[in-house]
Amino acid sequence: MSLQLPLREYLKSNILVTDGAMGTLYSQYTGLNSTLSEPANIDMPELIRKIHNAYIKAGAKLIRTNTFSANTITLNLPREKVREIIRRGYDIAAESAAVNKDVYVAADIGPVPETGEGRTDITSSVYDEYKFIVDEFLDCGSDIFIFETFGSFDFLEDIAKYIKSKNESAFILTQFAINSDGYTRKGIHAATLQKEARSIRSIDAYGFNCGVGAAHIYKVIRNMDFIGDIVSVLPNSGYPELVNERNVYTSNPEYFADKMMDIRQTGARILGGCCGTTPSHIAELSDRLQISPPLPKKTLVKRRQYSFSGQAQINSFSKALSAGRFTIAVELDPPFGIDMDKLISGARELKDAGVDAITVADSPMARAGVDSIIAAAKLKREVDIETIPHICCRDRNIIALKSAMVGAYIEGIRNLLIITGDPIASQERSEIKSVFNLNSMQLLDMADTMNQEIFKDDPFYLGAALNLNVHNRETELKRMEQKINYGAKFFLTQPVYQEDAVEYLKRIKNEGKVKVLAGILPPVSYRNAVFLNNEVPGLRIPDHYIKRFSENMSREEKQETGIGIAGEIIRFVRPYVDGIYFIAPFRRTDIIVEIIKRYL
Repeated sequence: MSLQLPLREYLKSNILVTDGAMGTLYSQYTGLNSTLSEPANIDMPELIRKIHNAYIKAGAKLIRTNTFSANTITLNLPREKVREIIRRGYDIAAESAAVNKDVYVAADIGPVPETGEGRTDITSSVYDEYKFIVDEFLDCGSDIFIFETFGSFDFLEDIAKYIKSKNESAFILTQFAINSDGYTRKGIHAATLQKEARSIRSIDAYGFNCGVGAAHIYKVIRNMDFIGDIVSVLPNSGYPELVNERNVYTSNPEYFADKMMDIRQTGARILGGCCGTTPSHIAELSDRLQISPPLPKKTLVKRRQYSFSGQAQINSFSKALSAGRFTIAVELDPPFGIDMDKLISGARELKDAGVDAITVADSPMARAGVDSIIAAAKLKREVDIETIPHICCRDRNIIALKSAMVGAYIEGIRNLLIITGDPIASQERSEIKSVFNLNSMQLLDMADTMNQEIFKDDPFYLGAALNLNVHNRETELKRMEQKINYGAKFFLTQPVYQEDAVEYLKRIKNEGKVKVLAGILPPVSYRNAVFLNNEVPGLRIPDHYIKRFSENMSREEKQETGIGIAGEIIRFVRPYVDGIYFIAPFRRTDIIVEIIKRYL
């Protein structure tokens, strides 16, 4: 076999075996508990060459440059130094491949760290860093690029297009790290990644590396259809043990190769290893592949169907919206103590007034209240009303979010409102840390995937938030469109006070893609109105409403003024929405009941 054969052609009739973990061997040879081996391209080039040669001798037909972490942020080095590391890394790998003549060299690129809580926008600085890295490899002559251990397609589509604009024949492989349930650290399922990869023309192949061992990756992908795709699978050798404060992977080449042969049956055409895999693992894999029979040209495994044990819930909230009936939901804050009596009695009062669903906030304003799912489940059982717990990204990692949603499902909850969550106050951040593994769109995507994979017989009705009080409403509508694409079926707006919001509500109504409930939060005093206008993010109350209150009003006059304001807002939004979403001020359900009696 000659390297004159392009990689695409090689893959048509061959399984491509890659190398294993550079960091594992580097750590073993140096005795250092560090996988940041990239500076060794300059400091210890012979060691890096030795590692490449060991994998080639073991049977690897593709080696990755020692550049996974070669970026200015991870290495905390200036670009001049990183440039030298990249170029030396490519040269060392190319020299090793040239000696062996039939080995491909891939430019290895890992994720550039992104900073900031709840970050959703693609920043130019991170994209520029990828361009810098790619440009260095292109100048070196690289035409194979492997982006590995990613959590999403953020940046990848754009940088792949950039590479193709420079070299249209370049081969681009994108690999993602998944956990044992098939989700990345950003909450995206393997099936969703496959769907997105297939839609991006500039990406030639996709696959999975790192995160877990071969057995777990096989469990995730065994029912996926890879026909027509070039797919890579490069798992870890297993889980590491902590020995003398060092991560040590068990040496299990035979077991690893056994599981990799199972993975081969899925149709994956690029096989190799990640953390913990050594030349012994690659040699065992290579030997097994040489003696194994060829696979049929097409193998289609029927996708596993999850069964739902139990009777499907009748979701009166989604049923009402789907039927076009004007629907009423009310948000109640969970208590900050253990007394649920007021919440339950308020929910009963609202149900008697004709309310269709109670939404339960998830520790609003970042104050710890009763868990929204537990409170919602109790209300559903004891009041017999549909509930919509808010699920925010602030306090739970991906594992906890999944567990919470499965728990909600078991409790009979079928509506969820997916939100990012209020930030923690700055004075408390030294003691309380936000999680924000995901933003609201990523969490929607994860919940929608769970609907398709686990809850398909009786899925969650997923909702999201819409804020029409922002300066740039067009941007907010674009975000809304994205949320719809990620699975949102209904939206609850932030409280509406301005009549010009009607223009946007009308546009949404005319498009008919989604159901919208307009938020109504009646102010109950002058101080309350001023506070809401100045202290609560996302709210803008016009002066003409604030001036209707005065300090010397009686309690009854203040309440009457607030009810009147709510009534006016309902009149101008009602023709353009599918329902009303009340937020009870200070848990005053009596005010909401009175508004419903008068105006709905």
